[in-house]
Amino acid sequence: MFLASDQLIECVPNFSEGRNQHTIDAIANSIRNIADVKLMNIDIGLDANRTVYTFAGKPQAVLEAAYQAIKTASERIDMREHKGEHPRMGACDVCPLIPLQNISMDEVVELSGQLGKRVGDLGIPVYLYECSATQDQRKNLAYLRKGEYEAIEEKIKLAEWKPDFGEQQFNPKFGMMALGARKFLIAYNINLKTKDESIAKDIAKKIREIRNKNNGTYLSDLFQQVKAIGWFMEAFDCAQVSTNITDIEASPIVEVFTEIKKMAKENGVETNGSELIGLIPQKALQHEIMQPDEAIEYLGLNAVKPFSKEKNIIEYNLFRP
Repeated sequence: MFLASDQLIECVPNFSEGRNQHTIDAIANSIRNIADVKLMNIDIGLDANRTVYTFAGKPQAVLEAAYQAIKTASERIDMREHKGEHPRMGACDVCPLIPLQNISMDEVVELSGQLGKRVGDLGIPVYLYECSATQDQRKNLAYLRKGEYEAIEEKIKLAEWKPDFGEQQFNPKFGMMALGARKFLIAYNINLKTKDESIAKDIAKKIREIRNKNNGTYLSDLFQQVKAIGWFMEAFDCAQVSTNITDIEASPIVEVFTEIKKMAKENGVETNGSELIGLIPQKALQHEIMQPDEAIEYLGLNAVKPFSKEKNIIEYNLFRP
């Protein structure tokens, strides 16, 4: 489908719907209908009430697929009725674009601006984040999402909350969204052998505290690129430490799992493998002490739902028929 000479980018939009299969399918079809794009994965979170789509392809085709998916979400999702475990601020909560092959980050930043303008024209407040951010504080998704959907009506009135695209007014049906170019991010959850959500929350808090110290120690360096929250996932009947690893080289997934496993033990609980949301690049599973197959087994990526190299590793998925 794609050649080694092609420019390729990936898009991983997160939509605030994980329970209405008709809406989930409609968004998927709006992506599948675009030529030169491959929809590689759909990760539905029932408790989070959130679905993550992973697709890739030629740049302009990916922009079109993302636009059509966001447009479909704007028509079918009403944030006034949305409840879920995961923090959220819009029908399409966040839409990252990631350089995959033969394209620079600067070029992807330019593409994010093209998409942002089109989405803004739908009446959706769009905030550029990560590498595309026009203000330093907007680089951080947590800053944009603070207060979640419920805070938008008041904060969007403030001068500092003027969106990069779209009108500066509350869109009650959609909310608002973040859009931008970024590096690979791994959405990765560690399962705890307990239903006690407070233990997961305590571990996540400790990760944040270690990160905030930023004192050059091994753990501080490791967790600089790890964002964490704790919750109970009813679908898996366990508490999870839910992380976003924002730099796969600075914070190797194998080491992040190892350290969280130690923290869990300090809290008197064991881990039961882990869960990957979406896809992962092959290099993230290559570690100095183990190969990808060994890492998959060590991390327990099949513990609560199926994981396969062919479906969940980007390179295997993208270049197979």
